Amino acid sequence: MILAIIGILIGVLIGFYIPVTYSTSYSLYVSVAILACLDSVFGGIRANLEQKFDSRIFVTGFFGNAILAALLAYIGDRLGVPLYYAAIFAFGSRLFQNFAIIRRILINR
Repeated sequence: MILAIIGILIGVLIGFYIPVTYSTSYSLYVSVAILACLDSVFGGIRANLEQKFDSRIFVTGFFGNAILAALLAYIGDRLGVPLYYAAIFAFGSRLFQNFAIIRRILINR
């Protein structure tokens, strides 16, 4: 647990002192990828609370979901079809579902 907190603090410090910028033309892809990453984070928290956490599943899901979501948005953009809606719906609904389960677990403790 302490290692995770240290990692978060290091990430926040790096974010403050080394700002990362990207073109606004990539904002759709980045936002969908961030949503996919948040879904993975909430899924990891849920798995940890249920004592089912596996770091390999978390890391591969974190990067795999982000890449898949950004790729889906990119392909849809190239085809002129808003395929990113599928990623928003899938990852958004799972994010809220995981949050609800996390809340129930913590309330029942």
